[in-house]
Amino acid sequence: MTAWWTPETSNMIGAFGGAGVGILGGILGTAIGVLAPKGIGRSVVLGMQMAVAGLGAGCLVTGIVAVVIGQPYTVWYPLVLIGFVATAVLGGLIPVTRNAYRHAEQRKLDAQEMLRS
Repeated sequence: MTAWWTPETSNMIGAFGGAGVGILGGILGTAIGVLAPKGIGRSVVLGMQMAVAGLGAGCLVTGIVAVVIGQPYTVWYPLVLIGFVATAVLGGLIPVTRNAYRHAEQRKLDAQEMLRS
């Protein structure tokens, strides 16, 4: 079986893909920490988080397929690593993000109720 790409290309995929996931994770984490308590940008933040987790899942599945069909380590490893990190971290934190927005909405409703009383 011929490798899908060279070890040098694999290094570039791992470096840029890993850095990209890290940067996106940092930006999303900051956005969640700043915007979620205020209840701002729910659809954008959750949409981006789900999109990155979905891309990670795609990388993970592609990496697993590469392992199964016998691609070399340099092909499947960056895909599995990037896919696992993106899916586990960003996908795993989707319930936490939803909960933060839910709490913000509840605080807003409680404040409106207090004003009516």
